[in-house]
Amino acid sequence: MKIKTNPMVFITLLVFFLLSGNLFAAGGALDGVMAVTGLITVAVIFFIAWMVTVYSEMDDKSGDIFLKPLRAFNKYITNSTPIEKEHEILLDHEYDGIRELDNRVPPWFNFLFYGTILFSIIYLIQYHVIGSGNVQQDEYMAEVREANLQKEILLKTGALLDENSVKFVKDAGSLSNGKDIFLKNCASCHANDGGGLVGPNLTDKYWIHGGGIQNVFKTIKYGVPAKGMISWQTQLNPTQMQEVASYILTLEGTEPAAPKAPEGNIWEPEKEQPADGTKDS
Repeated sequence: MKIKTNPMVFITLLVFFLLSGNLFAAGGALDGVMAVTGLITVAVIFFIAWMVTVYSEMDDKSGDIFLKPLRAFNKYITNSTPIEKEHEILLDHEYDGIRELDNRVPPWFNFLFYGTILFSIIYLIQYHVIGSGNVQQDEYMAEVREANLQKEILLKTGALLDENSVKFVKDAGSLSNGKDIFLKNCASCHANDGGGLVGPNLTDKYWIHGGGIQNVFKTIKYGVPAKGMISWQTQLNPTQMQEVASYILTLEGTEPAAPKAPEGNIWEPEKEQPADGTKDS
């Protein structure tokens, strides 16, 4: 007695069976009854396909209790016509010497077809009637809400701030933080009152590298190495740079003790940009 199988078919089906659990889990929506139904379906497909690949050479009188039922089930599930009887199901037409057999649809295929109908009914009831599962739209909306929460966190930490998105902040807390940063890091070059020392006067309307929140933020972020001003992006986070840039803009029009002579050009904001009452961008 010999039992022979197609190794590649067996390996392929085994890999498919092992991966199927991960596929169902990754989908997220196939939980509860749907997951059990799906896994049972995959298991049945695997078992049937494996049995179809099995054939044996045995003596019918050997009385083997395993192979006889196996061969009977294999014959039933495939319902194939024996070669010696294929002439009975030949169709009349012929193409280049090729004749067509009028075979019936094999039962295993019908089982799969009816299984998909059963699966769809269970899915419809669970997800669209009972409503106990998460349909794709619900999963999508949940992910959108999570993304919005993450976005709010990033906005609060300033991770999304750059010279293109920065805005002037005028609340007392932000300006107070900006003043502290200015006195600690900028006063040595621009004086405590912004009148200018090594660096230019920040209280007049003249700007060397452009005024407004975006230009000032950019100057702070990247520095001016040619003039000895370092880049502060490694020492200050985006929110801190926004706060100190906003504070600097509030210095316009103040009267420093010893103002330095104007440098640069008078900067005027673009007409389409809204004014906020300070050195605006």
